[in-house]
Amino acid sequence: MLQPSQKRSCLRILGLDYGEKRIGVSVCDELGLTAQGLPTIIRKTRKHDWEILRNLLKDYQVEKIVIGYPMRLDGSEGIQCEKVNRFALLLEKTFSLPVVKWQEAFSTKEAEEILINAGVRWNKRKEKIDKLAACLILQRYLDSISK
Repeated sequence: MLQPSQKRSCLRILGLDYGEKRIGVSVCDELGLTAQGLPTIIRKTRKHDWEILRNLLKDYQVEKIVIGYPMRLDGSEGIQCEKVNRFALLLEKTFSLPVVKWQEAFSTKEAEEILINAGVRWNKRKEKIDKLAACLILQRYLDSISK
């Protein structure tokens, strides 16, 4: 058992898989070891999306946001990176929290393959794919900082 002086700091991190129609959401546990999925945000208006994010940040006492960054295979940035950059900047300004852009490397495709291999039907996959992609992005980030 850890003594009080040995306890890890509890930094809660929110993971996002940004999309124009949906935003996949995940949060790490209180020890910062594992990512767990939260309900996907179905985008409507900026006010609507921001209100949901504001509530999540407050409810989970989030101190940092990690957002998937969809760089191309050759390492260049495409149109989707520009959209993520704008969204990340708005997140930082609106919520006054650090935002880390994390290479997502086909997280949505990987999430779909995981769900297919698990035997999840298409209509259910559509509901879970963004949440799972957000978990993959956040988990890779957590694994990188724990080394």
